[in-house]
Amino acid sequence: MLRKIASVGSWTMVSRITGFVRDVVMAAIMGVGPVADAFVIALRLPNHFRTIFGEGAFNAAFIPTYAQTREKNGTQAGHLFASRIWTLLLAIQILLLALALAFMPWLVSALAPGVVGDEQRFDLTVTLTRITFPYLLFVTLVTMLSALLNAHDRFAAAAAAPILLNVSLIAALALAFLFPTAGHAAAWGVAVAGVLELLLVWVAARRAGLAPELAIPRPDKALIHFFKTFGPAVIGSAGVQIAMFADTIIASLMPVGAVSALYYADRLYQLPVGVIGIAAGTVLLPEMSRRIAEGDIAGAHRSQNQAAAIILALALPCTVAFVMIPDLIMLALFGRGAFTAQDAAASGAILAAYALALPAVVLMRSALSSFYARSDTVTPLKISLTAVAVNVGFKIVLTGPFGVVGLALATAIGAWVNLGLLLLIAHRREWSAANALLGKTLAVSLIGCLMLAALVWTMQAPALVIASRYLGAMAAEGALMILAVSGAVLYGGALLVGLRVAGVSLRPRQKNPGREAVPGRDSQGAE
Repeated sequence: MLRKIASVGSWTMVSRITGFVRDVVMAAIMGVGPVADAFVIALRLPNHFRTIFGEGAFNAAFIPTYAQTREKNGTQAGHLFASRIWTLLLAIQILLLALALAFMPWLVSALAPGVVGDEQRFDLTVTLTRITFPYLLFVTLVTMLSALLNAHDRFAAAAAAPILLNVSLIAALALAFLFPTAGHAAAWGVAVAGVLELLLVWVAARRAGLAPELAIPRPDKALIHFFKTFGPAVIGSAGVQIAMFADTIIASLMPVGAVSALYYADRLYQLPVGVIGIAAGTVLLPEMSRRIAEGDIAGAHRSQNQAAAIILALALPCTVAFVMIPDLIMLALFGRGAFTAQDAAASGAILAAYALALPAVVLMRSALSSFYARSDTVTPLKISLTAVAVNVGFKIVLTGPFGVVGLALATAIGAWVNLGLLLLIAHRREWSAANALLGKTLAVSLIGCLMLAALVWTMQAPALVIASRYLGAMAAEGALMILAVSGAVLYGGALLVGLRVAGVSLRPRQKNPGREAVPGRDSQGAE
């Protein structure tokens, strides 16, 4: 488990680093303003639909059904099922793309009403969204191939694919002088990236002998089971996206720059979410689906606890940093070119609010695996819609006193409601069982975070003084580096020593069939 998470996480980290470079270039060229707002909306709209129809919802329905079909009916039956799903996805996405391109002005009006009154911003947003929207078709097919590869423990190509989006956008922005605006250049970079990502995962699937073919969909047992689980999962994902749509809608109604300020904060907040939470969830779902299909319930619970322990140990220090020094982080990472100190302060306040959601969000994919691995997508749907109602309600309430920061605070409240309900119901159904490994890792991580917070509190001012003296204009970058290195050494050392003292190892152990047959034992021992 640790090795697989490290593999996915390392590729995701490369993706996030190149994504950071992309955002730095974007911030320097576009800053926080009308062109940046138009491009962010144009990028978000296909991504919203991708998240609804792909990624979590698709994986939740496809991977357990595919695993069960292969286990019961053999490899050929699994391949036929995958080919039928591939054909359906292709047809649906072509139809959706045609409708979106034809009705784009109405789509933009509905999802970003704040730009409607400004004819220039509205026209630019419609144009850029028409350019980016084909990305949805390509990346949905990428999601299908990635799920297929993940089901066979092949994670590298799928985890590396998003890197191509970042590289393509950087290259496009470097050629921005050839386009009417930098937004046009970036939009074309998104469209090209979709083609490149699809080629990458298609080649990987072909080499692995897993590439699907065109096949006439027939309503057999596997396909019916897929749609029974996919439908609720899509509605659940749509519920989450409603909350994100609400962010875009409300931010578009605020002063110019609110959309892009929210975007930059969200990009940093999503770094640990992708590198830690999504990476662990990507590995955990096929692992639990396979074990449950084999009847190894204790092994499934043990894998889930191990994943959750790794997630907490890595994500909690990020929460501390985002809460305590958000302005410094934003200024050091983006404070150049058109991105001003005032922009950094605005985005930093949003980042601190997002940080309150981070522990819940990174644990979400692990908690969902209790349900998705058993093909239960209805329960997460109900929970998701409840959390979304709470989230949207608080967005309306909190944006009054807190402005755009209120959107992030509402996201945090909704995330904790969602996670709490998932954990409560999974525990009542005995679909999850926390063990000593998880409890001890949480305790050690919290102690390490208290030490980290004390370090940041005492060293922030001296670090700025030292960096100002020796680095001048790059004082923010230098201070952040001093705090990051010293904090990593302190927290990493505290974690390693604490886990050793507690007798905890996050490394996988050898299988013991006799032990795995007794679920009760695994709830006590650390692994």
